[in-house]
Amino acid sequence: MSRRSADPPGPPAGRCLLVVSASMGAGHDTVAAELVRRAEERGEAAVTVDVLTLLPYGLGGALRRFYRGSVRHFPWAYAVLYRLFLRPGTGHRPGGTPLARLAGGRLRELAESTGADVVVPVFHLGAQLTGHLRARGLLPVPSVVLVIDFAVHRQWLHAGNDHCLCLTPDVAQEVRESTGTHASACGPVVAPEFFADPPGAAGWRELFDRLGPGRPAVVLSAGAWGVGSRLRTTVRFLADHGFLPVVLCGDNERLRRALSGTPGAVALGWVTDMPGLLHGARALVDNAAGQTAVQALAAGLPVVGYRPIPGHGADGVRRMVALGVSELAEDDDALLRALRRLTAPGPARRKRVAAGRALFTDDAVTRVLALSEALRTSR
Repeated sequence: MSRRSADPPGPPAGRCLLVVSASMGAGHDTVAAELVRRAEERGEAAVTVDVLTLLPYGLGGALRRFYRGSVRHFPWAYAVLYRLFLRPGTGHRPGGTPLARLAGGRLRELAESTGADVVVPVFHLGAQLTGHLRARGLLPVPSVVLVIDFAVHRQWLHAGNDHCLCLTPDVAQEVRESTGTHASACGPVVAPEFFADPPGAAGWRELFDRLGPGRPAVVLSAGAWGVGSRLRTTVRFLADHGFLPVVLCGDNERLRRALSGTPGAVALGWVTDMPGLLHGARALVDNAAGQTAVQALAAGLPVVGYRPIPGHGADGVRRMVALGVSELAEDDDALLRALRRLTAPGPARRKRVAAGRALFTDDAVTRVLALSEALRTSR
């Protein structure tokens, strides 16, 4: 469990959000941290807990290692699991509630000890847990799920939750139709530094100009775990055709070393100044439709989906394209055409930038607090 202040957790004087995240990559924790920052900025309290740490018998760590190993080394295995457990659709299939309910007692204790007024899952296993508890009357405070995926798989959905806040109105409609749960759109949750030209952007631009003079810098995202298909081939192809590929390898040091010797390319490890980096580049090549993609949209960076990871990554990339906020390249030549069009000034670039920024419609913390107050007073 973590919170931004150093004092130990206890019942706060004002309203308190209990944010249920998960250390699956970095996207969920990034959203959780921004919710905490916004809550504290307006004088409220917020506490974050990793749902994986609430699971007994070391199950949380085992689940993380299994998922990480699957997407890195055996993507076909994850694709099978996604079809079995996650992909939307009708018919009886295994669910995540039996696993999630193992954490029920510890979450209830935490909600009581922190004096939480509302529980906010930002990870689907957390949504299964709060939905289970609310449906059985075991969680006395409302649960407002913040769905951070463009394509909502079935493990996000539990009819016991009070409300779902989604990225877009069409996702909210899907949630309502699937479960009958109240749902609405609030847009992505991104730190404010991504919307304005941050101080670090100039330094990144200087670096890119020095390493690849006259070459548009194109960021290739491999997520926090450095996962991607044929990244070395793509990097060489872009470098050979006039771009400066900048690869985000996350904590995958082996990938960073493998790519660092590629002529005309930049391989980065863990980057702490993402706002500056994205403002210093000209486009993002994305494979997961995750938090890096929405950060790029906030920064006014065109996004091109390419070789998405299986399961939720591929579904999310296609949904972004359907929304008109990104493009999908089916092969190398299509990628090259899209990047040449979108990195150059002109109407194509302006259209994508405007569509991406139009997603950011509301403040999630304001909505969560208003919903929790309405839910509590209506009971």
